Amino acid sequence: MPDSLVWGFAFVLGTLVGSFLNVCIHRWPAEQSVVRPRSRCPSCGQPIAWYDNIPILSYLALRGHCRRCAAPISIQYPVIELATGLIWLAAAVRFGISVDAAHSALFLTLVLGIAMTDAREMVIPDQFSLGGTAIGLALALAPGGMPPLDAFLGAAGGYLLFWVVKLAAERLFKKPALGVGDIHMIAMVGAFLGIGGVLLTIMLGSVLGLVIGVPLMARRKELTPLGSYMPLGTFLALGAAIAHGWGPVIIEWYLVKVLGIG
Repeated sequence: MPDSLVWGFAFVLGTLVGSFLNVCIHRWPAEQSVVRPRSRCPSCGQPIAWYDNIPILSYLALRGHCRRCAAPISIQYPVIELATGLIWLAAAVRFGISVDAAHSALFLTLVLGIAMTDAREMVIPDQFSLGGTAIGLALALAPGGMPPLDAFLGAAGGYLLFWVVKLAAERLFKKPALGVGDIHMIAMVGAFLGIGGVLLTIMLGSVLGLVIGVPLMARRKELTPLGSYMPLGTFLALGAAIAHGWGPVIIEWYLVKVLGIG
């Protein structure tokens, strides 16, 4: 099969996954079904016809407004569809038709969903985190994927590590620290990236949270002494995406340039 055909199919499939991801982002934090009811306009409540629900194209054709009531449609919908399409396209370009491509596309789709729900609602649905952990462990059983033991140790190690951090922080500061959603999420990261990916994700997520999250929260006057209002999962998701794409390069640079090893 020509590469261009594979890449085109991957992009289209990714936009369809992105359309469903939008539904998950909006409904899972509210503990609603993603199957019923059908997608509806949030303003007039009318079901959206199939021809108005084509990823990206329908938004452009309708100029970002509901066909019936002319209410504006959030730009988030086509942006998520486009982003997911590009994720699946990039996986196909990098890995071709393979387990690695599915591994990459599914992992980045999951962290995109987590980043959005945590940024919007300060919630990480278990469907993304625990469901993602199950997917990561299942992919590790497929020929050519991550060794199953690495995936299991990554998931278990990340889960236990964050529980230790949570309990230690709560004992030290005498107040709640870390959410269970963050703990479940880091287990999912471990299932896909292994324990090394977990440690790199935590480091990158912490740095991004300090550099980006703290100033944003301070500007919005929502920052408490412990940063309780910061959507940590969003920054962990960004860190996980970076660790997925450039983890070995970053680790090698750190060992050689910073620690002088090698």
